[in-house]
Amino acid sequence: MFTARLIRLITGAAIAAWPIFMLAQSLPDVQVSAQARQIHERAIVIDTHGDTPQRLLFDKNFNIGTRNKLGHVDIPRMRDGGLDALFFSIWVPSDATGPPAVKRALDLIDSVREAVRTHPNDLMLATTAADVRRAAAEHKIAALMGMEGGHMIDDDLGLLRVYAALGVRYLTLTHFLNNNWADSATDKPAHNGLTAFGKDVVRELNRLGMIVDVSHIADKTFYDVLETTTAPVMASHSSSRAISNHVRNMTDDMMRALAKNGGLIMINYAAAFLSEEFRVASEKKGGNIVAMMAAMSKKCGGNEACTIMESERIQHEAMARGELPKVTWDKIVEHIDHAVKVAGVDHVGLGSDFDGATMPIGMEDVSKLPKITDALLKKGYSEQDIDKILGGNILRVMEQVEKLKSAR
Repeated sequence: MFTARLIRLITGAAIAAWPIFMLAQSLPDVQVSAQARQIHERAIVIDTHGDTPQRLLFDKNFNIGTRNKLGHVDIPRMRDGGLDALFFSIWVPSDATGPPAVKRALDLIDSVREAVRTHPNDLMLATTAADVRRAAAEHKIAALMGMEGGHMIDDDLGLLRVYAALGVRYLTLTHFLNNNWADSATDKPAHNGLTAFGKDVVRELNRLGMIVDVSHIADKTFYDVLETTTAPVMASHSSSRAISNHVRNMTDDMMRALAKNGGLIMINYAAAFLSEEFRVASEKKGGNIVAMMAAMSKKCGGNEACTIMESERIQHEAMARGELPKVTWDKIVEHIDHAVKVAGVDHVGLGSDFDGATMPIGMEDVSKLPKITDALLKKGYSEQDIDKILGGNILRVMEQVEKLKSAR
């Protein structure tokens, strides 16, 4: 059945997808300078949002320890891209609630911990900024976890404490749909932002030393969070609404408010989040793409992993045929630069949505990350400021959140 979820896949707000290389193969790759590579290698590079746990749990052909032709993330390509730490996203669809959602969330957490256990030479479970620094010193990749959707706590602060004990270090308050205590950016308002219980959730996150993630929430919910929190917050995977008017992106005023809070906007690489032209065209597009999506849904028989895998292929093929505007990787740098100008260089970072969205041409997977460093260097960013964007800023926020916890 062709559902609203599949429409979201078309518009680039999907929860996961795999890359198609047909466009990239027709374009010359950008050469990264030796200076940029040195900066990139010295920095601790951190990505605050990757949907790879869906592959760990549901894709029986996926091995994170080997180089894969599909998907955006695996250990060899993380090594190639100089990624030192990734927040693995614990995601359950918004329409899955109650015990089934909790069970799936726990299974996803276990899949991340199992990946660390079975790849001890490459991965290290991290729950603090100090852990991330230690992993980098030992030439390992820090595996952190963020939970994408407050519905997974099942309206139970005790369950939130269980997730924290298992290593989850941020909570995205909503996903596509409202939950019982917070309004989502992609649903009709039901609570006028946060309910009283929703504010209790924010306070408990502060107490636990978990970061409050404001990606996916409605604008009113965002401002309610800032009025409630005593710690810096972050948008783990959002971009600039001034460049692409996607409801999931941050306005300039929201970015300034994040900066005043001491928090962060982590730039999302999803094509519809980067390009207004692509967003508008994909939302208006019907006919061939819709028909292909419907056929794909039927073929996949409701298998979420299959549906996810096909969505990016369809969008990239549409770009290749000229049915959708082409979106290239340099749009990521445009969003970073805009956010720095609005919020300041201390409040911007990387939140790719790898394995969770349609990537732009030239950023087919995590191995391409040094291109961002090279582009920032060419724009005149100092090495110190590049270090902040690549990972220093999120380490600072983690340390501040942890310090507030320890002070309670």
